[in-house]
Amino acid sequence: MDKFLIRGGKPLNGTVEISGAKNSALPCLAATLLTAETVTLHNVPYVKDLITQRRLLEDLGATVLTPELHTQKVSAANIEIFEAPYELVKTMRASVLALGPLLGRFGQAKVSLPGGCAIGTRPIDLHLKAFEQLGAIVSLEAGNVVARAPKGRLIGAETFFEKVSVTGTENVMMAAVLAKGKTTIHNAAREPEIEDLAELLNKMGAEITGAGTSKIEIEGVESLGEAEHTIIPDRIETATFIVAAAITGGELTIENCQPKHLTAVIEKLRETNVEIIETDESTLLVRCPGKNLRSKDVTTEPHPAFPTDMQAQYMTLMTQAEGASTIVETIFENRFMHASELVRLGADIQISGNTAVVRGKSNLMGAPVQASDLRASASLVLAALAAEGETLIDRVYHIDRGYERIVRKLGKLGASIERITDNMSNGAEQTTS
Repeated sequence: MDKFLIRGGKPLNGTVEISGAKNSALPCLAATLLTAETVTLHNVPYVKDLITQRRLLEDLGATVLTPELHTQKVSAANIEIFEAPYELVKTMRASVLALGPLLGRFGQAKVSLPGGCAIGTRPIDLHLKAFEQLGAIVSLEAGNVVARAPKGRLIGAETFFEKVSVTGTENVMMAAVLAKGKTTIHNAAREPEIEDLAELLNKMGAEITGAGTSKIEIEGVESLGEAEHTIIPDRIETATFIVAAAITGGELTIENCQPKHLTAVIEKLRETNVEIIETDESTLLVRCPGKNLRSKDVTTEPHPAFPTDMQAQYMTLMTQAEGASTIVETIFENRFMHASELVRLGADIQISGNTAVVRGKSNLMGAPVQASDLRASASLVLAALAAEGETLIDRVYHIDRGYERIVRKLGKLGASIERITDNMSNGAEQTTS
């Protein structure tokens, strides 16, 4: 099992280019199942979750070509299997996104109940209820979700999410584009990744309006066709590098990003004394030299508010701010697992239910720590960059799921970071990933 060895205390400086959004590429790849024609996706990040998604498509019978590292050409003309097996789904919750496309195009689907990060219960009952409203018969059989449309095609309907669900919104959108009649999704998720998926589906011939708002309307069509689409930049990777610049007292130019997708995060980080300049619509200049970080409270909420996927990184930043800050997590009930590991590094954090109180400024010292999920692993990397001495981070396969070549990117910015593999005779490899 790979580990990261990080020697902290070095400011990050230079230019970093943001990769494509994992959380957009995953549903967009799933959407290729909706047509027999070829769909070409550009700016697909090379991360483990996308490798898993590609394998899932191939297991279902699709052909996936990669003419370039970040381009995927998918042909789902010969789908003969309608099942996403447990072996794949247990490693990546987003595999459940196969449900909507398979049900919408073929009228049947079987997907194992999902796994993924250990950050609390993330039930898919909202997806299943919406599928039933579209006319599907849904059952749970031996750990699998089995869904079918009685007449081979779903029927458009009014659907309402009791709780905002990004994956649920994406799944229902994909199921509804080939349904007969009109579907309206009420209380839909508003994330940029929803808009990106809708843009791809419309390029394929779907008729979707309202993506990016809480009400999405879909007029079902008979079939979808070929399309070419570029995945949006990863807003969470962007924000993580903003924090990296701030917590190390460095200066970074962040390219190929979309600041408009990060309004709440940028505003909050500016309140903490981080200088963030939008030099153009896709470039940020971030610096925090010689400034004392200020403690500021934050509450995670659905987009466009502060995202839960930045909560762990923000907590790490607050360990280096003067005073106390309160962080309230409203999306997932078990997403403070990184806090105990930050305490091992010297942080002062108290947890009570869904609230964390962070008291800074803490003198972080390197120590062995263990990642529990994707964003927790990013927070530990950030803490290690700011800590004195060496930090050894275990279970870094979590960060490999969502951050492309993180060791190489940080190494080029001046970080002392290397990947250690169990099968290496000398213990460590070069600063590449």
